[in-house]
Amino acid sequence: MKMNTDRFSLTVDEYLAETNVVFYLNDAVTQILEHKEEYSQFGVVRYFAEYFTSVKNGNHVLFREFSYIKATPHNRETFIHIFWKCFRQIGKNGDLLAMSEYSSLLQLLCPDFPTEMVQNTARIVLTDDATDCLMSFSDFIYSFQIQFYYEEFVESVSVLYKDLLSGKNPNTVIVPTSTSVEQLSSAANEEPDAQEGVDSSIFCECIEGLCERFKHKFPSIVAIKEILESSQRVSFYGFLMALAKHEGVNQDISALPNKSDLLIDPEMDQELERLIAQVAISPTSNNSSSSAAGQKETSKKASPRKSLHQRKRIEMESDGSTEETDSSEN
Repeated sequence: MKMNTDRFSLTVDEYLAETNVVFYLNDAVTQILEHKEEYSQFGVVRYFAEYFTSVKNGNHVLFREFSYIKATPHNRETFIHIFWKCFRQIGKNGDLLAMSEYSSLLQLLCPDFPTEMVQNTARIVLTDDATDCLMSFSDFIYSFQIQFYYEEFVESVSVLYKDLLSGKNPNTVIVPTSTSVEQLSSAANEEPDAQEGVDSSIFCECIEGLCERFKHKFPSIVAIKEILESSQRVSFYGFLMALAKHEGVNQDISALPNKSDLLIDPEMDQELERLIAQVAISPTSNNSSSSAAGQKETSKKASPRKSLHQRKRIEMESDGSTEETDSSEN
């Protein structure tokens, strides 16, 4: 868990709000009450120590319910990181997967992970409606990071975008006049412009206004301006894809490495190499063990009387019958 270097200057309430300590305490107490028989043998002190150690180390979200995983920024960041660690090999192999397959992978880590979240991610990668195409691991995971970590921000920006498409400016109070009504109706009827997106400068102003009063996490204003100042018009999903590709935004979240290092995990690679080396270290020992197993199997087959005797005993114990029905005697 990342710690704010200025945390000692925070008030108690600010510190508790930033670290979500109360949320984790409530969850820890709930867990110990629901599984008191399991945890009572360890002791309460040890249980709390292990719980908060797992939160710090990022092991606490695995197989938990979706409401828990999305409850705090730390939980979201940790889940994205775990997803990358678990399925990085897909990207390394160059496999392309469908939306439903990515949904299944996420549900291996979180059984009730909603399909809608994966659908929204696919719209970022595949431009809105083409959600039935295959996606690379790299494209998916960076887009998923934006959709999941900044979920509330993405939803609010979507509302702003739709308002701008319809000719409204959320940051402007319009006094109804004949001229303003004509401008609004003409802007709403400009279909080609709507398909191309909205004016980037106006969109940027609206997002800045949103961020000033926003209570949830959002990308840095510097990154947002950098993206929107690079073109005159922008579409909603084009903006989200630009956020997904922005290295600064990725570093702020700190759940994933830079794109150039996405498929590199030295610790995992070393572990895989070690396991492969153990399997392949002595092929002759495998042959000898298999031949020994074959000899044992032969010796078992060479003593039918023993197995017959055991079968008779089992039959006698099960139904009391002494009748011999073994077909091997014929």
